[in-house]
Amino acid sequence: MPNIKIFSGSSHRELSHKIADRLGMELGKVVTKKFSNQETCVEIGESVRGEDVYIVQSGCGEINDNLMELLIMINACKIASASRVTAVIPCFPYARQDKKDKSRAPISAKLVANMLSVSGADHIITMDLHASQIQGFFDIPVDNLYAEPAVLKWIKENIAEWKTCTIVSPDAGGAKRVTSIADRLNVDFALIHKERKRANEVDRMVLVGDVTDRVAILVDDMADTCGTICHAADKLISAGATKVYAILTHGIFSGPAISRINNACFEAVRGHSTVLGYRLGVTTVLGYRSGVTALSLGYRSGVTALSLDTGQGSQHCPWI
Repeated sequence: MPNIKIFSGSSHRELSHKIADRLGMELGKVVTKKFSNQETCVEIGESVRGEDVYIVQSGCGEINDNLMELLIMINACKIASASRVTAVIPCFPYARQDKKDKSRAPISAKLVANMLSVSGADHIITMDLHASQIQGFFDIPVDNLYAEPAVLKWIKENIAEWKTCTIVSPDAGGAKRVTSIADRLNVDFALIHKERKRANEVDRMVLVGDVTDRVAILVDDMADTCGTICHAADKLISAGATKVYAILTHGIFSGPAISRINNACFEAVRGHSTVLGYRLGVTTVLGYRSGVTALSLGYRSGVTALSLDTGQGSQHCPWI
């Protein structure tokens, strides 16, 4: 693949290696470090002049540090005369702050979009944005890839009763996502309306739809402290569901998430490899009643874009 360079940020090096391995390439040389005052320093260790550069950095771990590192890497490549710089961001940082939902609230996702553009990014690749309108925050091309094909494949291969299941969204914002999956499977869907007292704390839930004597499959783009999906699982069981599964694109699993999942009534919880949080789930919960495991999906955001750019989509990307 001439004129292609892939660099990894420090947020999720395992994911970057998967992308490079799938494409038969080596990661570019880059050194990231911090000065004693905690400033981030990035040194690109090879020439990028005239090259098509891809920088892989997910919005997980130390989000603020990783975001700043990404901005510096983009700028470093741009002023080193890279032909084009693409930021591959499987989990977009600050995606939940996408609108002004109360007085004096910031729209932080728009701020992040502005910073990426100003730093010199020519193209953004991400997965399952929390809100699709974030694409409109940019004046540069944005590819928002979807986890739906992998979700459909896993459901058909691992849930015997999938033909009579109900696909459930844990909030109204995910209605479009679950209706699309339900239509592809030709099954029913339901959604849960939730009211929050404050961030990360759900006050009340109302189920809209029927799950009586059915397997319920919760599908969501993101799970942070897992309060929402655990409350939703309890609601579904009380409404008559026989089993509850959860499939999440970005399994962040911060704070009390793992203990909540352990104490919930899930048959299984599936996270994707777009963020590092899933590894904590595997280590802590695997072998328990609610096994949290990871689908190798995150690398597809990088593989898809690079393969399409080089005309090798059918070879590397059977899912597109």
